[in-house]
Amino acid sequence: MHLHSLLSPFRRSPPTFLRFLSAFTSSHSPSNAAHNVAASDEESYAISLRRCVEGCDVRRGAALHAHFLKSAGESTFVFNHLINMYVKCGDLVSGLKMFDEMPERNVVSWTALISGFVQGGCADEALGLFRRMHFAGQRVNGFTLVSAFNACSLCGDLAQLYQIYAMVVRLGLESNVILMNSFLSGLIRLGKLQDAVLVFDGCPDKDIVSWNAMMAGYLQCSFSEVPGFWYRMNVESGVKPDGFTFSTVLTSLAALYDQKMGVQVHGQLVKCGHGCEICVGNSLVDMYLKCHNLVDGFKAFHEMPCRDVLSWTEMASGCLNCGQPGQAITTVEQMQLSGILPNRFTLATLVNACANIPSLESGKKAHGLRVKLGNEADICVDNALLDMYAKCGCMDEASDVFRTMKDQTAVSWTTMIMGYAQNNQGAEAISCFDEMIVKGVKPNYITFICVLYACSQRELIDEAWKYFSSMSHDHGIDPGEDHYVCMVDLLGRSGRINEARELVSRMPFKPCASLWKTLVAACQVHGDVETGLFAAKNAMDLDEKDSSTYVLLSNMFASASNWDGVRALRELMETSNVKKMPGSSWMS
Repeated sequence: MHLHSLLSPFRRSPPTFLRFLSAFTSSHSPSNAAHNVAASDEESYAISLRRCVEGCDVRRGAALHAHFLKSAGESTFVFNHLINMYVKCGDLVSGLKMFDEMPERNVVSWTALISGFVQGGCADEALGLFRRMHFAGQRVNGFTLVSAFNACSLCGDLAQLYQIYAMVVRLGLESNVILMNSFLSGLIRLGKLQDAVLVFDGCPDKDIVSWNAMMAGYLQCSFSEVPGFWYRMNVESGVKPDGFTFSTVLTSLAALYDQKMGVQVHGQLVKCGHGCEICVGNSLVDMYLKCHNLVDGFKAFHEMPCRDVLSWTEMASGCLNCGQPGQAITTVEQMQLSGILPNRFTLATLVNACANIPSLESGKKAHGLRVKLGNEADICVDNALLDMYAKCGCMDEASDVFRTMKDQTAVSWTTMIMGYAQNNQGAEAISCFDEMIVKGVKPNYITFICVLYACSQRELIDEAWKYFSSMSHDHGIDPGEDHYVCMVDLLGRSGRINEARELVSRMPFKPCASLWKTLVAACQVHGDVETGLFAAKNAMDLDEKDSSTYVLLSNMFASASNWDGVRALRELMETSNVKKMPGSSWMS
C-alpha cells in the first residue's frame, strides 16, 4: 500500500469534501451535547473526539468534523484531534485527507498522522511521512521519533533506524529514556542484539522497560543469557521487576530446565506481589512442567486466582508430556466443568492424550468437540484424530475423518499409511501411499519408513526395493538408518540373509547398533549362526552395555541347542556387568 493509493478513493477538491461531510451530518448528527457546544469551544470538540476514539466511532467523528467545518472552525488544535480520531479509528485515508487540507500544521499534526499510520500497519508509508516532515523543515519531538523508530523496526529498515538515532544524538535527546527504549526495541527486533547491548550499557538512565526489552531480546536470541541478566538487574539496577520481567525469566528457565533457579524466582515473585497475574502464573506453571515436576506444576496451577484457556491447555499438555495422558484427559474435563471452552490447542492435546492410552470412548468425545469447533479447528487437530483412531484400531473411523478433511497434508497421508501398517493392513497402507503420489502430495522421510514397514509386514520385496530406490531418484530424499533397518528386516523375514548382509556392507554411512540387532534377529529365525555372530559382534562393539543384543544372541544359541554358548554368553554378561532388562526372555 502506498500513499497515493490511499488517497485515490477521496480525490475531491476541498469544497466537494466539505459538501460530502455536510450531507453526512443530516442523517448522522453528533449527540446533543456535542451539537450544542459553541464553535469556539475547542476543548468540547477535543473531549467528544476522544470519546469517538475510545469507541472507535468514526461515523460520529466524521459528523463532528462536518459540524466543525460548518461553524467555520479553523483551530489547529481541533484539526489535530480530528486527524488523531481518523487514524486511531483505522480510517487512514480520511486522516491523510484531513492533514493535507489543514491551513496550518504543527509537530502534533505530523506526529498524530505518523503514529496512526504505524498503528494501522503502514510502516513504510509512516516513514515516507516522516521524511516529508523533515523536508518540510518541521521540527520533531520525542513522540515523533518514537513513532519513527517503531516504523523502522516494523518494516525492517535498519539503515533508517540508525539515521533517526543520529538525529536523536544531534538533538541532544540521548537521555530521553522513552526514546532509547524505542531504539533498543528496534535493534532487537531487527536482530542486532549486540548493538542493543552497547546502547543499553551506555544509557545513563534505565527503567524497567529498558531491562525488559533487553531480557526479551536475550530470550529471542540466546535464552541461556537471561538468568545472568536477571541477576545483574537485581544486583545492579535497583529497578523493581514487573510481571513481564518474571514471565520472561521463567520462560527462559523453562527452556533451560533450570528448576533450582526457577524456585528462587518463584519466591521472589510472591514477595513482589506478582503471583496473581495470569501471564506470570502461566509461565511459572510452564517452568515446573518443562522440568517434569508435575506435583509443583499442579500446585502452582491451583494457586492461580484466575485461569484462562491457556492455563488449562498448558496443564493438560504438561500432564501428557510427563507421561500422564489419563490426567491430561481429566484436566480438560475439569476445564469444561469450570465453564472455559477448549480451543484447537486444547483439543489437539486431548486427542493426543486419548491416542496415548488409547481410549476410544474419550477419543470419540474429543471428536465431538472438534465438530463443535468447526472452522476454528486446524489441521493439527484432524491429524491427531487420525492418529488416535489408528492407535485404537479403528481404521474405518480414521478413514472417514481423512476423507472429510479439507486439507490433507503429507503428515495426514503418513498418519494413515502408518495406521494401516500398524493394524496389519499392509495392502491398504501401500494403496494409500500410491494414491498419495498420484495426487501430487510430496512424501517425507517418515512416509517412506511407514511404507517400507508395510512392505516388510507382507514380505513384498520387489515393491519395497521400488520404493526404496525411488526415495533419492524421484523425491530427493536420501535413505537413512530407519529405512535401511526396514529393508534389512524385510530381507531377514524372507530368509534372504546374504542380501541383507550385503545391503549393510553397501550403506553410505556406518551402520547403527539397531540395524545389526535387526540382522541378528533374522539370523535367529533362520538359523544362520555365522552371520548372527558377525552381526552381534558389530552391535556389541557399538554398545557393549546393551543387554538386548546378548538376549538375541542367547536365543539364537538356544534355538540351535548350543547350551555351552548360552552359558558362555551369561558369563560374559556377568564379567562385563551387563544387566538383562526386566521382561526380556532368554528363550525364543
